[in-house]
Amino acid sequence: MSTGIAFTLAANGTTTPLRVPITQAVIAGWTGRDPVARDKHIAELAAIGIAPPASTPIYYRCAARRLTTADSIECTGTDSSGEVEFVLLGSNGRTFVGVGSDHTDRKVETYNITVSKQMCDKPMAPMLWDLAEIEGHWDQIILRSWATIDGDRVLYQEGALSGMLPVTDLIQRGFGRTALPDGCAMFGGTFAAKGGIRPAALFDYQIEDPVLKRSISHGYNIITLPVLG
Repeated sequence: MSTGIAFTLAANGTTTPLRVPITQAVIAGWTGRDPVARDKHIAELAAIGIAPPASTPIYYRCAARRLTTADSIECTGTDSSGEVEFVLLGSNGRTFVGVGSDHTDRKVETYNITVSKQMCDKPMAPMLWDLAEIEGHWDQIILRSWATIDGDRVLYQEGALSGMLPVTDLIQRGFGRTALPDGCAMFGGTFAAKGGIRPAALFDYQIEDPVLKRSISHGYNIITLPVLG
């Protein structure tokens, strides 16, 4: 099933509206280039009861309609949390880069990771870059997130993409080709949370390009729905 999302493309010094039809959403996991950092994230999840992956990297699927640029999402209970990730989108033979949050139900994740990916909406910033403009300095791109917990906004994650698999390698392993298929949105993996995984009332995230001196930022509120049985 397809869903169309309206973005703004920032490329070649200008901004233009761009509507991207998305037919499949992929959540790539355990994409770390450094096995020590990768294993740290595996251990972080194991500490809250989540089994290690069958392979690294691994490519989970979720419904395309889970992707959203809204500034709030609704989640059942208080067991979910966000994590910043770069997002690749394929459209008309081109690959675009954005940033989003793989918001996940951690309680469900303890017994079925694939199902947990389907439980929550996946917020994305409504702006994209052209991969061709940043691929030459990909490793210098930085991801950050902040969590607002009990009224305090704290740095939750931070890392450069040099810590993750090269973008072409990630696409090749997942799709057996050098370009992302048209209509595909792929979340590219994340970094360990500073202080451990925990829920927040507000989650902000950012991708920064220090070479071209620009960034994309977005955030969303988490509305908690009651669990009545």
